[in-house]
Amino acid sequence: MSQRIARVATISMHTSPLDQPGTGDAGGMNVYIVEVAKRLAARGIDVDIFTRATSRALPPITELAPGVLVRNIVAGPFEELDKTELPGRLCDFTSGVLRTEAAYEPGHYDVVHSHYWLSGQPAWVARQRWGVPMVHSMHTLAKVKNTSLADDDTPEPAERVLGEEQVVESADLLLANTMDEAGQLVDLYGADPSRVETVSPGVDLSTFRPGSAALARKRLDLPPDAHVLLFVGRIQPLKAPDVLLRAVARMLAGNRSLRGRLVVAVVGGPSGWARSRPEELQRLAAHLGIADVVRFEPPCPQPELAEWYRAADVTVVPSRSESFGLVAVESQACGTPVVAAAAGGLRTAVRHAESGVLIDGHDPADYAEVLWRLLARPRLRARLSRGAVRHAATFGWDSTVERLLSVYTGAMDVKVTRSVVSA
Repeated sequence: MSQRIARVATISMHTSPLDQPGTGDAGGMNVYIVEVAKRLAARGIDVDIFTRATSRALPPITELAPGVLVRNIVAGPFEELDKTELPGRLCDFTSGVLRTEAAYEPGHYDVVHSHYWLSGQPAWVARQRWGVPMVHSMHTLAKVKNTSLADDDTPEPAERVLGEEQVVESADLLLANTMDEAGQLVDLYGADPSRVETVSPGVDLSTFRPGSAALARKRLDLPPDAHVLLFVGRIQPLKAPDVLLRAVARMLAGNRSLRGRLVVAVVGGPSGWARSRPEELQRLAAHLGIADVVRFEPPCPQPELAEWYRAADVTVVPSRSESFGLVAVESQACGTPVVAAAAGGLRTAVRHAESGVLIDGHDPADYAEVLWRLLARPRLRARLSRGAVRHAATFGWDSTVERLLSVYTGAMDVKVTRSVVSA
């Protein structure tokens, strides 16, 4: 008989749910954790999110929403640390997590859900100490990223690969965003298929919804008759914004009259090594001779981000690797078709020829050809727009949470069965 879940411990060591997605290490995973936590709390399930404190000004506990607490664990200096330095802080962070639970009666938490490989070790220790099941979401996989690196990107270290292998071995259940990722966990990491569950992330369909492109452009100070191409996300080689800029340079070289109408909006901040060279993409735009058509914007809250999607003719997601591709689904929910790389989870997030176009590889010439075709054919864009809204509607967060609850209760039942058998 399935047990009722009353309280979930969520562990996200390397990035806080309080951070603004789109810069640094904050991205789709942050959105996932926040949206799931709020919807679990709305169903009467308390959620404690454990993360590393990155500022002295942060209180030990922050209420993110009714029923959702963010516990800021002091582990190392408050200044921003690179992810490569965080493994050295795992012991301090794990101790902070365990101290919190020790203040309560045994059985305070029903399940621990860890996110990203760095959270796997503290989650495993908590699982052992608390006697609860451990559910883990990788979000990205080092072995997959290392097979699709840009020329100037840095491979994921062997330390991370080993850490991921250990998490795969120790977790009671592994969550994959797509069937593609589930297959990678089995084929590349030797995961037991019976311990891998697929739960697709969702999108906030109340925020990301179709609306007036004309009003959105007015609010964002965009010309009403412009051709608007949009990139949203962290500026790093993995997300490949350079592919879009190189494609635009080709488009302008082949059609000079386009320059007066084209706007390329890049909404996001630097991440990874790009934080040490934040102007790199601006310099590339200048080098390509397209700086006059490229508009760089900082990360923004979801309501404003939805306006950017509505204002755009096409959203471009040329990522070299994606476990899902939340940007693609958000854009489609707003009625804006997507041109994306046929990489990883984007093959699930985008329905080729129905809600957008998937492109094999990262040749800027291929992107230029597809983008020009879409800009020149408004009827095709309109058809894809309708398909985009239909496709995105299948990814609501409520469906994600329903599936996730089933996974949680299943993990609890399995643990109870194991305990009975071992006794």
